[in-house]
Amino acid sequence: MLPPARERVLLWLLALTQFTVIMDFMVMMPLGPQIMKAFSIGPAGFAAAVSAYAWCSGLTGLFAATYIDRFDRRRLLMIVFSLFLLSNLGCALASDFHWLLFARAFAGFTGGVVGPIVFAIVGDVIPESRRGSAMGLVMTSFSMASIVGVPAGVALGAHFGWQSAFELLVVFCAVIWIGAFCIVPSLTSHLAKTAPPLAEVIPNLLRLIIKPSHVRAFVLVLAMVMSNMLIIPFISPVLVANHGVAPHEIAYIYIAGGIATLFTARWIGRQADRHGKVRVFRYVATFSVLPVLAFTHLPSWPLWAIVAFFPFFMVAMSGRFIPMQALMTTVPEAPQRGAFMSITTAMQSLGAGIGAWFGGLLLGSGTNSEIVGYGVNGWIAAALTVFGIIWIAHVVSNSSSQPASVAAVPVEAAVPGEL
Repeated sequence: MLPPARERVLLWLLALTQFTVIMDFMVMMPLGPQIMKAFSIGPAGFAAAVSAYAWCSGLTGLFAATYIDRFDRRRLLMIVFSLFLLSNLGCALASDFHWLLFARAFAGFTGGVVGPIVFAIVGDVIPESRRGSAMGLVMTSFSMASIVGVPAGVALGAHFGWQSAFELLVVFCAVIWIGAFCIVPSLTSHLAKTAPPLAEVIPNLLRLIIKPSHVRAFVLVLAMVMSNMLIIPFISPVLVANHGVAPHEIAYIYIAGGIATLFTARWIGRQADRHGKVRVFRYVATFSVLPVLAFTHLPSWPLWAIVAFFPFFMVAMSGRFIPMQALMTTVPEAPQRGAFMSITTAMQSLGAGIGAWFGGLLLGSGTNSEIVGYGVNGWIAAALTVFGIIWIAHVVSNSSSQPASVAAVPVEAAVPGEL
C-alpha cells in the first residue's frame, strides 16, 4: 500500500489522465454545430463521427483484455497515453470529414485502453472498502472536463476554429504524460501468477466474457451507457437549432454542470462506501429519470434557465456511474481485474456507439431546420434507466458470497480522514 499522501497524489494524477480521455470524447459534442457546418453533415453524420470513436474504443478495449494483465501497469500506461496524444494531433490536423473519422477512430483505439489501465491501477492500489471514494475522486475528471476542458475547447473553437480544441488537448496530454512518468509507481503484483500461454489467451478471454456474473455486469453497463448516449451527443445541436443558443454560449451550460458535479462526485462516492453501491446507484438513477425527460422535452426557456437546470442533469447522469463503476471493480477476481475492466470499458464504448448511432437515426430536421425526435430519445433513455435500477440486483461482488448490495465497510473505519 502507498502512504496516504502519495496515494492522493496518484489518484489526482489518474483523474487528470481520465480528464484528457473524457475531454477528448466530450469536446466533440458541444463542437457539433461547428463540425456539422464545416463538413456540411447532418445529425446522422455527426453521430457517425461520435460513434467511430466509441466503436473503435470498444474493439481495442476488448483486445486489451488479452494483454493488459501481462505487463507492468505503469509501462503500459506510458506507451498507450503517448499514442493517445498523437491521435489528438491527428484530429487537430484533419482537413476533411474522412480524415476526421480516421483520427477519431485512432483516438478510440488508444483512449479505449487508457481507461481500463486507470481503473485497474485504482483496483490494485486502493482497498475495496475505500474504492468508492477513490473512484469518486478519479471521476471528478468528468467535472474538470466540464468546467475547464470543454468550455476552453468551445471558446477556442468559436474564435479560432474547432481544430484548436484538439490542439489544446495535445498540450494537456503532454503535461500529464510528464506528470505520470514522475508519479505513477511500477505495479507488478498482478504478475505474480504465471501468465497463460498465448494459445490459451483467446479461450480464457471467452471464458471471462461468458462467466455468468460478468455477463450480468456487462448488461448493466451497456444499458446505462446507451441511456446516456441517446441524449448527451445531441445536447448542443438541439440547443443551437431548437432553442437559439449561440455556439459560444454552450460553454456556460457545461461550466454550470461541471461545477455542480465537482462538488457531488466525491460525496456520492463516499455515500456508496457507507450505504452500499447498489443502494446509492438506485437512488441516483431514479432521480436521473426526471431531468432526462425534462431536458429532452425542454420548453422555450431563456439561456439563464437552461444554465440553472443543466447542473441537475449533469449531476444525475454522471453520479449514477460512480457507484456502478466502483461496483464493477469488485465483480472479478483480483488477477482478472485488468482484463475485466478492459472488457467493461469495451462494453461502455459499445453502448456509446450504439446509443449515439441509434439516437442519430431517430433524429431528423423539421421545416425550420430544427431537430425533431429528441423526445423519443428521452423516453428510451428513461426506460433503459429503469431497467438498470432493476437489473443491478443481479450484479454480484466477488469480494463476498453476498450480493453487492450489502453495504461496504464505512470509509471512516478504513482510514481516518477523506481522500
